[in-house]
Amino acid sequence: MERSFGIKILKLILTFGLWVVVFMIQKPLFMIANHSFFSGSTVYDWLQVMWHGMSLDCSVAGYLTIIPALLLIASIWIGKRWLRQAMRIYFCLAAFIVALLFVLNAALYSYWGFPLDVTPFFYFMSSPADAFASITPLMAIGGVLAIVVITIAVWMLFSHTVLAIHTTPVRRKILATVTMVMLTALLFLPIRGGVTVAAANTGKVFFSADMRKNHAAVNPVFSLMESIGHETDFSSQYRFMDDKLADKLFSELSYTASAEDIDTLFTTNRPDIYIIVLESFSSKLMKTLGGREDVAVNLDSLVKEGVLFTNFYANSFRTDRGLVAILSGYPAQPTTSIMKYPRKTEHLPSLAEKLHEAGYGNRYYYGGDANFTNMRSYLMAAGFQDIISDEDFPVIDRISKWGVPDHLVFRRVLSDLRKETYDKPMLRVIQTSSSHEPFDVPYHRLDNPALNAFAYTDSVVGNFIKEIKRQKEWEHTIVVLVPDHLGCWPENISNQIPERYQIPLLLLGGAIREPREVSVIGSQQDIAATLLSQLGLSHSDFTFSKDMLDRRAPHFAFFTVPDLFGMVTIDNTIIHDNQSGRVVYDSGDKKGVNLLPGKAYLQKLYDDLGRR
Repeated sequence: MERSFGIKILKLILTFGLWVVVFMIQKPLFMIANHSFFSGSTVYDWLQVMWHGMSLDCSVAGYLTIIPALLLIASIWIGKRWLRQAMRIYFCLAAFIVALLFVLNAALYSYWGFPLDVTPFFYFMSSPADAFASITPLMAIGGVLAIVVITIAVWMLFSHTVLAIHTTPVRRKILATVTMVMLTALLFLPIRGGVTVAAANTGKVFFSADMRKNHAAVNPVFSLMESIGHETDFSSQYRFMDDKLADKLFSELSYTASAEDIDTLFTTNRPDIYIIVLESFSSKLMKTLGGREDVAVNLDSLVKEGVLFTNFYANSFRTDRGLVAILSGYPAQPTTSIMKYPRKTEHLPSLAEKLHEAGYGNRYYYGGDANFTNMRSYLMAAGFQDIISDEDFPVIDRISKWGVPDHLVFRRVLSDLRKETYDKPMLRVIQTSSSHEPFDVPYHRLDNPALNAFAYTDSVVGNFIKEIKRQKEWEHTIVVLVPDHLGCWPENISNQIPERYQIPLLLLGGAIREPREVSVIGSQQDIAATLLSQLGLSHSDFTFSKDMLDRRAPHFAFFTVPDLFGMVTIDNTIIHDNQSGRVVYDSGDKKGVNLLPGKAYLQKLYDDLGRR
């Protein structure tokens, strides 16, 4: 390789590397600027924040290296004087933008408590005077000086490195161009966040139970870019009726008081609790619920010793929606997922947090990438103290597309159980993943790949239940088995029929008072209130969750998919297409009766989403 061409490659690599360094240095500066929040932080904490935030730093560095890369490609064919001027202008502008966002993030964090997003720019555009109303002249001068100093420092860094390296004309222009284009294309890897299923997102850098350290690890340039891509004025959506009517109809659907005459299912009010989230399971996989008899044979067998809810529905069609519904009692949204917005999920109620207040410890197990769809940030904000995911397993165990097969995840749970000392009750959530496409499971019993994958997970769960039954704690244990959503079975099922959302809910364990079936209608968002009520704990914070065993509570299921909502009661099942404004499914003795309540419920949900 000729020397002049090698220098261009060096300039490309150096540009990327220096941006990463700039962003890493920003983190301890951010913590120093907000020292009242990080007064107890050590140098080790700084290093932790810098290390965990590096993935987003690399992503932003990738974006910022694209233009220099293109200029370097152009310089192969065009004079270098033009290149140097263009590079100078670019680094000057980039340094200013980065400095501005650094300072804004550091200055606003003490007021808002979340990383930089579009909010300050929205305030400024709507009312510049109000936006600056709380800023003193001294603060304004200090902010401007900080921006100027950081801009000069960053520009000088690039000026004395990348811009100081001189090149000579390249002779083999075509080869050099092709090579540089390929190297530029490789920037897609850090920009996306690697080659795993999960793309770069703010939750990917969350690592601590202290949310402030997580916020410090977030690259403010990235958080702003992410919020620009995701931000929506939710409170202006789904305006079906005036607020007074929506409030009235919603009040008839919400009931958060604790039951006075509770229908108790448990023999103790502080059992160990396992919530097993079954990837993509549906009622049609169980013979007990009118489905197949050859798939979920273990679940069908366990029904005989547990409490089965026979009219139960998923809230939506994807894992991120289902998890929030199950663990926070918060309904899924038809056009977005609240899990995408860390600063909103930080304010959701959660089972883990509520149980922690009651003396519970907790642990979350998942064989896949916990950064997918911002899941880690949600779980940490929800109060989970220990999250075990694919990165906590040996590389040799990550043998499927989604990470670690279910049987190895449950093996890890059992291994941890044998090491633990039981000084307090525990909440353990185990999220399965193997019954998801492409159904590559280490098991073969059924010819259909999808059904075989469901059968595999069913067998793993059955074996796990057999194992924990042997432990002395079984008599004080409750196991909640619930899918995250219905997946690929029945095949090609329409979003516009209620069967699309029917899933099983099964409670079992040594602390179950007696086996029974419960026929009341409910959905995933009701698990939180129902479980807390059984434990004698208040669920008043869970506005959208209701105790399914409280005779005074309204009994209905609510679900959404893009862009539909559905509501099921004993009198009527209705599914409404929001884009066309028409009802696509309507059945029951009182057809159409759920249309207005369903609209009011969705409207109030988006009111709440806008306030979070």
